[in-house]
Amino acid sequence: MAKIYWAGQSCFQISVSTSKDHSADIVIDPFDESVGLKLPNLSADIALVTHNHPDHNNIKDLKGTPFVIQGPGEYEVKEVFIQGIPSFHDDVSGKEKGQNTIYLIEAEDIRFCHLGDLGQKQLTDEQLEKIDGVDVLMIPVGGEYTIDSSSANKIISQIEPKIVIPMHFALPKLKFKLDEVSKFLKTMGKPSITPIDKLTIKQSVLPKEGAMEIVVLQP
Repeated sequence: MAKIYWAGQSCFQISVSTSKDHSADIVIDPFDESVGLKLPNLSADIALVTHNHPDHNNIKDLKGTPFVIQGPGEYEVKEVFIQGIPSFHDDVSGKEKGQNTIYLIEAEDIRFCHLGDLGQKQLTDEQLEKIDGVDVLMIPVGGEYTIDSSSANKIISQIEPKIVIPMHFALPKLKFKLDEVSKFLKTMGKPSITPIDKLTIKQSVLPKEGAMEIVVLQP
């Protein structure tokens, strides 16, 4: 049984049981106080950083001594398989905002994909080939520093995940001006979705192919 908790911005903790005797806490993009939010107490066996900005790389405030991954490559840690896929923080091949890493995480027979601060309005064929068969997609929707709701809609159509979790949108106390999640939901044809504290899933209860579900988490 995998549990997904969102701390705000693009920071998630994914807790998985990799076997009868093993489990792992994966934390992605822990932020510092510069964003206006307080990072909760998050324990981590594995820490993923999509790009080296203070609002994404605050490893020092995580509990534990995590194995840190900060870029493209293939990794296996505590029976969790992780692939970092190069991408761009903007739509001009990184010329304005630099690089970003997409992470594909495989555990409990579930394929999680975290797009980081993606700025590309479309994924390339090479990127799509590497992240084929995504079950749970974490995608930025707030615009300004990342793709907006319109581009997110197009990328979701490219990836065709079973579950979509929007991230990087406006929150109380957040110092960045971003679009509200409601704009994304409207773009996706969903008038409103009640946020939940965490998502608990297992492979056997994922939506069937073609029956995509949007889940809004609250920090």
